[in-house]
Amino acid sequence: MTRTSGQPMVAAKTERLLNLVIALLYTRRPLTKEQIRASVAQYGGAASDEAFDRMFERDKDELRELGIPLIAAPLDRLFEDEIGYRIDKREYALPEIAFSSQELMVLGLAAKAWEQAALAGPAATAMRKLAAAGVERDGASLVGVEPRVRTVEPAFEGVRSAVVNAYPVTFRYRTGGSGALTTRRVQPWSLTSWHGRWYVTGYDVDRQGPRVFRLGRITGQVRRSGTPGSYDIPADLDSIAMIEAVSADPVPVTAHLLLRDGVGLELRRRAAGVANAEATEPGWSELTVTFATMEVAAGQLAGYGPDVRVLQPPELVEAVIELLRGALRAHIAAVPDAGSPGTS
Repeated sequence: MTRTSGQPMVAAKTERLLNLVIALLYTRRPLTKEQIRASVAQYGGAASDEAFDRMFERDKDELRELGIPLIAAPLDRLFEDEIGYRIDKREYALPEIAFSSQELMVLGLAAKAWEQAALAGPAATAMRKLAAAGVERDGASLVGVEPRVRTVEPAFEGVRSAVVNAYPVTFRYRTGGSGALTTRRVQPWSLTSWHGRWYVTGYDVDRQGPRVFRLGRITGQVRRSGTPGSYDIPADLDSIAMIEAVSADPVPVTAHLLLRDGVGLELRRRAAGVANAEATEPGWSELTVTFATMEVAAGQLAGYGPDVRVLQPPELVEAVIELLRGALRAHIAAVPDAGSPGTS
């Protein structure tokens, strides 16, 4: 069955369920259906008593599926046919949070893995919530362990949001062979890290079939092109198998660069040749360096910022520029005034 509800409908339903929980949680006595209808504003728009009854029955079932202890009990022992509803506060409250030392170590490692990636904020928030609940992390157990999940691709956050909320997206994609740019319309299914690279699997609307896309080849912004929950994700989805089926041996890329004097010792060490560029670019050297893949080259060279200028190939020039633009967009989003004239 295909989900077709749009964002406004989903938001209205969520608000209605939340208001219903509040009404049933903070009442001393069970509420009748009439009292519930009067208390929850969203029920007031029901076209008829029958429509309200159907809506309320669906909401009750959904709350119970979510694990919320909704209790139906007679309002009066003498009149058992009159039913009221409430939520048992004791059952609804979370138990005391307790973790073993091994579990705390895994949580700590997970948080450290995202410290320099797109999910750094949520990871830090989770650890702060645990600390507020009195759970102390044993930092000494993690000494010498430095996991990292790299998410340098500008497309990461746009794709992640689409996967989480199940909405279609449109983006420009550079093919691995010819390097040609095409526009792709995709219903994303999963976001997967495999052998150090990020991939999104999904249904290609124009090609009418499952496809795998490497995030490092997505150029420009990932744009939403449909409503959340507008398609289903296959129950038997195996993202790793899809990625393995289409992955080929990496294609090395040779980059011709200008490197500012006094920086980039690692690049100079790896260079096949270093020439002084004083005649045309005073203070710069010209290098030729080979990288394992286009994505690796772009990620490393973009990290040098203004100290590196990529001359060739054109595809690498564009890939580095796109990474730098993505970093600028992320900075402007994090600091709203960053793009305003006169801002220091």
